[in-house]
Amino acid sequence: MTDTIRQLWAQYGAVILFVLGRALACILIAAVAFLATRIARRLIMRARWLDDLLRPMLSVAGTAAIYVVAALFILDRIGINTAGLVALVGAAGLTIGFALRDTLANIAAGIMLLVLRPFKAGDFVTIGATSGTVDSVRLFNTVLKTADGLYVSEPNSAVAGAEIINFSRNPTRRVTVTIGIAYEDELDIGLEVFRRVAAQESRFLPDPAPSVAVSALADSSVNLTLRGWVRNADYWTVLFDLTRVLKLEIDKAGLSIPFPQREIRIIKE
Repeated sequence: MTDTIRQLWAQYGAVILFVLGRALACILIAAVAFLATRIARRLIMRARWLDDLLRPMLSVAGTAAIYVVAALFILDRIGINTAGLVALVGAAGLTIGFALRDTLANIAAGIMLLVLRPFKAGDFVTIGATSGTVDSVRLFNTVLKTADGLYVSEPNSAVAGAEIINFSRNPTRRVTVTIGIAYEDELDIGLEVFRRVAAQESRFLPDPAPSVAVSALADSSVNLTLRGWVRNADYWTVLFDLTRVLKLEIDKAGLSIPFPQREIRIIKE
């Protein structure tokens, strides 16, 4: 039995060592790739200088790149001609690219959105006809959450080609409140009410200063407009508060807010 083993070892020992060496090398490459992906994901997700939207996509792309490189090393260790394989994959990729051109367009658009950064996670935006808070930019789509809690998924190519209005990007924003008073009311009293309310609003920024003006002579009212700049975070609360306060102050001043009326004349022949 011992002589048989010795004969087999003498005949096949070099082959066995060669195969074991290649197998251990492949296992080592796979282990290193696994550890590298974990480290890369951790570093990317903890990088504070990266945008919140960029981290998930970079994590996926980095993991895929590491595994592709590891696979090429393993195939080379096994003895497969990787140059021919790369050429074959390239030809197949070209064919698949034509079939999935819309999908690839979404991927390219997602990369452009992350590079140009017209918005970031948490921004309130209007994209085309859809308004909502940006949740994430994914490989193929952008996810928004509307003000009433709806989930909206837009293809990245549609987002990149649409008009994007970002309400959260600038640190300040102008509040505009327009209320009409009756033509019979004293215009100067109405303007004084608006100026007094503007002066009492402490959240208005001093520069540029708030302004009050007659903005339109409408069908059934004289429209007065109050404009003032506030911090972006205060916009909605100031808008709602001013609308309420102006209504109360207009009533106190004895002015009226008219509603549209139509006069109908019946002519009898």
